[in-house]
Amino acid sequence: MKGSFYKRGKTWSFMIDVGKDPQTGERRQLGKGGFKTKKDAQAAAAEILAEANRGTYVREEKVTFEELSKRWLDNYSKHGKPKKDGTIRVRSHERDVLLTRFAKLVACDIMPDDYQKGLNELKEGTEENKKGYSENTLSGVHSTAKMIFKYGVKIGAVKKDPTEFAYVPKTVKTVEELERNNELPNYLEKDELIHFLNTAQIHGLDRDYEIFSTLSFTGIRVGELCALKDTDVDFEEHKIRITKTLYNPNNNYSKYILNTPKTTSSIREIDVEPEIIEGIKNLLTIQQIEKTKRPKSYHDKGFVFAKIGQYAGYPEVIKMIQLRMKRLLRLAGLNEELTPHSLRHTHTSLLAEAGVSLEQIMQRLGHANDDLTRRIYLHITKPKRKEASQKFGELMRASKNTDSTLTDC
Repeated sequence: MKGSFYKRGKTWSFMIDVGKDPQTGERRQLGKGGFKTKKDAQAAAAEILAEANRGTYVREEKVTFEELSKRWLDNYSKHGKPKKDGTIRVRSHERDVLLTRFAKLVACDIMPDDYQKGLNELKEGTEENKKGYSENTLSGVHSTAKMIFKYGVKIGAVKKDPTEFAYVPKTVKTVEELERNNELPNYLEKDELIHFLNTAQIHGLDRDYEIFSTLSFTGIRVGELCALKDTDVDFEEHKIRITKTLYNPNNNYSKYILNTPKTTSSIREIDVEPEIIEGIKNLLTIQQIEKTKRPKSYHDKGFVFAKIGQYAGYPEVIKMIQLRMKRLLRLAGLNEELTPHSLRHTHTSLLAEAGVSLEQIMQRLGHANDDLTRRIYLHITKPKRKEASQKFGELMRASKNTDSTLTDC
């Protein structure tokens, strides 16, 4: 093989002749580095020469990872299957995480070892994130990296995808940590929920009681609540249908987006108490009054939990509901760290306490599978599971005693 192989620091590089350029007739040379051993460099060089001899060799475009990822994100956002704004925002954030490690590196020079080392460092901690990223975050980051390098292969900026055999590093837990892994999310006990809703009814601002009683009695997500329209409510059968969720990251009332739910299981119909239906009717009556006051400026799209006054008719933003809940928790003397999502966990715990099955709870919440819901359910039903075990033991002991009596006879 014609060429030279040499060591630079701790890695090996090569420079080889790959024949004449078919257009200019000039000799072409190719160099590449970053190989752990001379043998790896020789293997890579041999593969390139074989491609050159077959006429299939394509010279990699020298672009940085930053440039490649920028081109990918632009292509990802505008082409192919339509993406939700929230999805694009998440992918953009995951790209930003990758840039902290790979930004200025030439994309085609990133070897599998380089990429895996980068993932490991992101897990252990970086200057930007001293604590390191969680496994869930890194899983998303890794998925985005796969898409970026796959796009790189497609446009000729990368020959081989360095993410192909990479893995997200896992934290190996000790036996003691596994035994202690019974942490549950914060939620309200039954008496606390009653106190919270009483506080909302007495001291709440406009729509507070309807907002928080609906979240508590249905277990729907706050984004689903904000997106609820009058056409989603069956006033005769006392049902609400969940088909969409609100996306408004900048909390600008006039710039909201309605997205379809994240999963098909989130599209569901929920039976609700007559009290909740009456609350919805009251809100729609208030909206009719607002519409009469502001016939020209009213945003008439049928939102149930809509603003009144300025931006009348526009769906309430999630941030405002969070702030209102914090205010009510403070007035009630309850844990101010609780959020609207905590009411979803509260709904789960009270359903479990009432004897509703885990499958029914999952269906009501719009979950195909959720570890937190399962853990809350198992925690609440623990006494009943112990009772079942005790009854089984009593049955067996009674049977044993009967058998013993018959033997004695």
